[in-house]
Amino acid sequence: MGKLGTLTIGQAPRADITPILDAVLDAGLPRIHAGVLDGLSRDEIARDFTPLPGRAPLITRLLDGSSVVIDRARTEAAAQHKLDALEAAGCTTILMLCTGHFEKLSTRKARFLEPDRILPPTVAALVRGARLGIIVPLVEQIDSEAGKWAGLDPAPLYAAASPYQGDLDAVAVAARDLRDRGAEILLMDCMGFVESHRRAAAAAGLPVILSNSLVSKLVSELV
Repeated sequence: MGKLGTLTIGQAPRADITPILDAVLDAGLPRIHAGVLDGLSRDEIARDFTPLPGRAPLITRLLDGSSVVIDRARTEAAAQHKLDALEAAGCTTILMLCTGHFEKLSTRKARFLEPDRILPPTVAALVRGARLGIIVPLVEQIDSEAGKWAGLDPAPLYAAASPYQGDLDAVAVAARDLRDRGAEILLMDCMGFVESHRRAAAAAGLPVILSNSLVSKLVSELV
């Protein structure tokens, strides 16, 4: 049996995501959880990761349950060091706990699983021509994350609702908005959306794909 590493762009362990992984993974599988922002104070995060003007943002969760918006490019540079450390610690498979797009992250030998590369072809095969409604955490991500869905036909619709504000009503409103604009299937495009968010979105009467649940099930086939 190998060893699984998980890397969040926030702080580890992720109390929101870990139970979804635990539900489908072998209980005996050794795991190491790491985060790009581990050990950093809010002041340090603001100093090193605040989004620069015109740059793509990401939103993530800290250990205290609060959220923070960070710069995607700065996050990618720091994430590579964390990947190297997980591989040095013996991880044979490493799962990125973020659906955001990263350009150059890599491992030497470990199998590296990026939701950004897994989800688009998988979801495209599942929806097969139905109009997809995609819920992202930040309005700014409608533009910055749209490239990975450019191959869908018909073109997807977008709405924003954060999984980190404790506002399930915002998720339900976003889902209804997408339905009313013509969406036939909904995708929660952030690993921070959990089952409570799926239930809120499902009240719109459409099927809902939960990114972290889908990715976890696929990863369980490899580890």
